[in-house]
Amino acid sequence: MKQNETIFTEIILVGFTTDPKINAALFVLFFIVYIVTFTGNVLIIILIIINAHLHKPMYFFLCVLSILDLCYSTTVLPKLLSDLFSTERIISLFSCTTQIYVILLVEGSECQLLVVMAYDRYIAICRPLHYPVLMRWGNCYKLVALVFILSFMLCTVPSLMSPITLCSNQMNHFMCELLAFLKLSCEDISSSEMQIFSFSFITLLLPLLLILLSYASILFSLLKIRSARRSKAFSTCTSHLSVVALYFGMAMLMYFGPSSMYSTDQEKYSSIFYVIISPMLNPLIYTLNNKEVKDAIQKVHAKITQ
Repeated sequence: MKQNETIFTEIILVGFTTDPKINAALFVLFFIVYIVTFTGNVLIIILIIINAHLHKPMYFFLCVLSILDLCYSTTVLPKLLSDLFSTERIISLFSCTTQIYVILLVEGSECQLLVVMAYDRYIAICRPLHYPVLMRWGNCYKLVALVFILSFMLCTVPSLMSPITLCSNQMNHFMCELLAFLKLSCEDISSSEMQIFSFSFITLLLPLLLILLSYASILFSLLKIRSARRSKAFSTCTSHLSVVALYFGMAMLMYFGPSSMYSTDQEKYSSIFYVIISPMLNPLIYTLNNKEVKDAIQKVHAKITQ
């Protein structure tokens, strides 16, 4: 260690503003978002568990997606809400790096899980006779385990193996985010940016390519079947495609292109949609677009109101 080198044990989060009125408005907004996110995802999980008609691989994967969204929002929003009314927005270095690793793991897992969900729809529509064998429960559990193992190896391990020396502890963000954290480094971060770009290609573009190939095959198959079955098949795919478009669109906005091309403020505000808004919209998208989920909600509501 150099003689004048400072060892930081805490990170100061700049947040959005110091204006108490704006912070109060943001608190109300983000609190509502968190309640909707938490309630929506918990209801999806409970609904799938208690309803026998939803004990299918497609809804099992949806349940895992809701768990990931809960982890996402709970990792960020409680700390953000407390910081909006705090004059000292401080987080320990350990908690900050833990938040980064958890977010990376959840991000990677969600990308891989969306590929698995596309594969499930591909088998169900293009190879229906093989579906009971290929998507039996043992295989579903193995696919989810593979999702988490790949995400840990591709997203978390590279960050664990690349420690940096900090020259500043003031981060222009509302959470501990990898790109913003790198800007606190004493060293040139161009190699780290290239590493992020490379792993982003593997964890974002390759999964997206696999999803698009799956849906190209699905579309080709749907054009050859009758309109009644085609309509039902489309209804099971539109929700997933909407989530894919939202998630990958926001992710690529965040991680593609060197950070020098974007201001930290741009990264900070785009993170709102990626980390906060997307987990809230996912259960709404699946609830509004999926007939089986809506029917299950109506049955539960009817039992409660009896």
